[in-house]
Amino acid sequence: MTRAISLHDVSKAYTRGVRVVDRLSLDIAPGEFLVLLGPSGCGKSTVLRMIAGLEDIDEGVLLLDGGHGNDLPPSERDIAMVFQNFALYPSMTGRDNIGFPLRIEAPGADPRPRVDATARMLGIEDLLDRFPGQLSGGERQRVAMGRAIARHPSAFLMDEPLSNLDAKLRNHLRAEISKLTRELGVTTVYVTHDQAEAMSLGDRVAVLRGGVLQQVDTPRSVYALPRNVFVAAFIGTPRINLLRGLVRAPLDGAMTLSLGKQFLRLPEPLCLDHQLLRVQQGREVIVGLRSEAVRIASRAEARPGEVPITGLVEHVEFQGHEVLVHFNTGSRPAVVPDLEAPRPAVRPVRRRRREGRVLDRLRGRAGALRAGPVLAADDPEPHGSVSRGFSSQGSAPQGAAVTSPDGRLPGDLVVRTTPDFDLRHGMHVPLLVDLAHLFVFDQHGDRICPAPDRLPDLEE
Repeated sequence: MTRAISLHDVSKAYTRGVRVVDRLSLDIAPGEFLVLLGPSGCGKSTVLRMIAGLEDIDEGVLLLDGGHGNDLPPSERDIAMVFQNFALYPSMTGRDNIGFPLRIEAPGADPRPRVDATARMLGIEDLLDRFPGQLSGGERQRVAMGRAIARHPSAFLMDEPLSNLDAKLRNHLRAEISKLTRELGVTTVYVTHDQAEAMSLGDRVAVLRGGVLQQVDTPRSVYALPRNVFVAAFIGTPRINLLRGLVRAPLDGAMTLSLGKQFLRLPEPLCLDHQLLRVQQGREVIVGLRSEAVRIASRAEARPGEVPITGLVEHVEFQGHEVLVHFNTGSRPAVVPDLEAPRPAVRPVRRRRREGRVLDRLRGRAGALRAGPVLAADDPEPHGSVSRGFSSQGSAPQGAAVTSPDGRLPGDLVVRTTPDFDLRHGMHVPLLVDLAHLFVFDQHGDRICPAPDRLPDLEE
């Protein structure tokens, strides 16, 4: 039996009334593998612990198979949890650790048949008679997973179970977890800050920031249509290129996105998404380009929907099967403030004399989506401060070695290409930008191109 889990406007606060989870609503279907993804401290583990009953829910409702679950003790929820730190009893063998919850549930029953069946499933028969101190990290995690699987629960909760393992073992166990959960068909909620795990494991991915749900969708949709600039920057390797742009839409000429010294000319006739950009005329926006949205080729090789720019090679990263090239295009990078922080910077709220009910609802809905404004920032200022919003002033001093706050090397555009190109520092290279993979976000970080699936309805 598997289980449906629903969270409706669930909130949790600790000291000083700061909400680590803020009005979270999420429906998890029976048998679904859902991944909670976000930076450390964003509330992922707290959500998991509230589902398990290890944390009280301050506000909102938890439904388990449609029944109210807020006050159910953990022992009555039929949920198994796998922790980050293995949590094995050091004085018990692997067999006793796996069989311990079975002996608690049914004191008179013999747990050995289920323990042996679980061990065969995980391929750990030879570990059953060893103590945790005699096992490697990967072996301990397998035993911990066996303890959860042997109970035959209706749901699995996994709190970063692979974060303490080395990269090779992590990839191996990731594949094992995916195979096991699909064979068992059990509802699984998996917490991680590693977007590679989230994209490879989840049926759906829920991205959290500051305890607020930013977006929940399939891995493909979260990558291809991020709802805001935070999701776009958090998902994808290498990180998406974010550039400060200016929309120019003259009535008697072509629409362009100015990127400083160069611009992207939008082809005519304009598609619907590009037509909607007209309302941003004269406004600064954030332009997002994935590394695969730009290729090295001359203007003569342009395909429909591609526009030319040029770049100066700043750095070349050889990855073996591919190369990441860092270009300087004369554009101005846009940095999402506190991208790796659990909470966004809070912008002071301006008072309005008259607050209409419709505007109140729209502001409340927008605040719940973004967990506060997601702004773009200029280059780092002295003493590590970051200026909020856009600035009309220039960049860092000439000759200074600048590394952006998100850890990227100098250069404003990273392009993924093949090892066939012989590129060296200082080369001028022609580039083609595929406008079909162009993202445009407003100054608050909301995606405006491609247009959101649902626009605000003032009649609601």
